[in-house]
Amino acid sequence: MIAIRRADPRDFVDMLQAGDVYAASLYPAESNHMLDVNMLLEPAMHFFGIWLGDKTLGCGGFWAHGDYVEIKRVWIEKSSRGLGLSKRLMMRLEAEALALGYNIVRLETGVKQPEAIGLYRSLGYREISPFGDYKDDPNSVFMEKILSAH
Repeated sequence: MIAIRRADPRDFVDMLQAGDVYAASLYPAESNHMLDVNMLLEPAMHFFGIWLGDKTLGCGGFWAHGDYVEIKRVWIEKSSRGLGLSKRLMMRLEAEALALGYNIVRLETGVKQPEAIGLYRSLGYREISPFGDYKDDPNSVFMEKILSAH
């Protein structure tokens, strides 16, 4: 059975590094906005892992800002892609954000990641202007979803 639960990001260093390497292969350094493990340990970060038994399949979380949360560091192991895990993780992150009183979820992804963009659109995210500390970047796609409690 698949389990998605709160996790210590230090247990996902290999996955996080794989995500960094992947992003670096697609975009210049100034277009990569990854939080490192130390930032993922901050109280504002809510980090989750995905497991099948004792096998780790993926991770991701959200950073709580003033009136919204930002999705960060979503990663699914290559061998586990295509199983709907990203969607399940995103739905869990949204539910957790809503339970904490947040109804605005935002994210930044890259233009060279059509699968991610497609996933987010299928979940109801729409493109917006840069938010927070982000600057306009031709390599970035900024998205938002308003959550409701039904």
